Amino acid sequence: MAAQDRAHRRITGRLVIATHNPGKLAEMRDLLSLYGVQATSAGELGLPEPEETGTSFRANALIKAAAAAKATGQPAFADDSGLVVDALDGDPGIYSARWAGPEKDFRAAMNKIQSLLVERGAKTPEQRRGRFVSALCVAWPDGHVEEFEATVDGTIVWPPRGKLGFGYDPLFKPDGHDRTFGEMPSEEKHGLPPRARGLSHRARAFLALADACLTKSG
Repeated sequence: MAAQDRAHRRITGRLVIATHNPGKLAEMRDLLSLYGVQATSAGELGLPEPEETGTSFRANALIKAAAAAKATGQPAFADDSGLVVDALDGDPGIYSARWAGPEKDFRAAMNKIQSLLVERGAKTPEQRRGRFVSALCVAWPDGHVEEFEATVDGTIVWPPRGKLGFGYDPLFKPDGHDRTFGEMPSEEKHGLPPRARGLSHRARAFLALADACLTKSG
């Protein structure tokens, strides 16, 4: 859903993807390619990662996009996303990546989630509800910003299932499906209509962004 009431700005030409995460980069690059947008990443450009001091997914996405736009003089696109677990009072939330530590050890982070759920007696699917949240932001060097956010609800499973995807994907079974995100191929998880359903949180947010700011190529 768009956060602005003013007219949307179209994205054309080149775009910087403000991420150092190869999994996110691959997903974003695939999505943007459908619209003829050539994308390079902050990691490929050697840009430093800004400190994420925001208190929401949307605020942190803006921090990353604005920093990349300022550093490159080009429009920049950032995602801030994470797993929100109801029984853990919303954790890990905006700290999802930080729970994995500097080594990006998401297996350890998933073990931590499971341990905390066990401590709180969350055993049934109803007690293990959660959602993935994705906030997308496109920032231009002149200060114009476009923001979008979407979620996908599901259940936290144990043990983790599947080796596809990245991050907490093996832990999360979206509503209406028998497999986790970690068991789904990329096209099924974040592919867009008409080829796929735009299932993931990032795909849903991207569909809103595309409707407002992108023109289908070809």
